[in-house]
Amino acid sequence: MKYIELGLGNTWIIRTETELEDGTEKEERGIIGPVKFHSFYIRVWIGKTVFIFDLREGIKRVKKSRKEYKFIIGLISY
Repeated sequence: MKYIELGLGNTWIIRTETELEDGTEKEERGIIGPVKFHSFYIRVWIGKTVFIFDLREGIKRVKKSRKEYKFIIGLISY
C-alpha cells in the first residue's frame, strides 16, 4: 500500500510512504504513482495520542510511544 500525505509534521510537506512486501517502509518526497484510490484520511497527532478519521475505517484513537505534533491529510493507494 501507499500513503500519500500532505501536511505538517512529516519530513516533507508532500510525501509518499510505500509499504513493501517484506514489511519495511520506503519514504519519498512528492507523489509517487501510480495512484489507485483506496481511502482518504485525516490524522491528527497530539503528543502520544493519534486521532485518525478514515473514510473506510471510521474514527480511531491510537497511543504511540513517542511525542509528536502533526496534522496530515492523506490518501491510501494500492
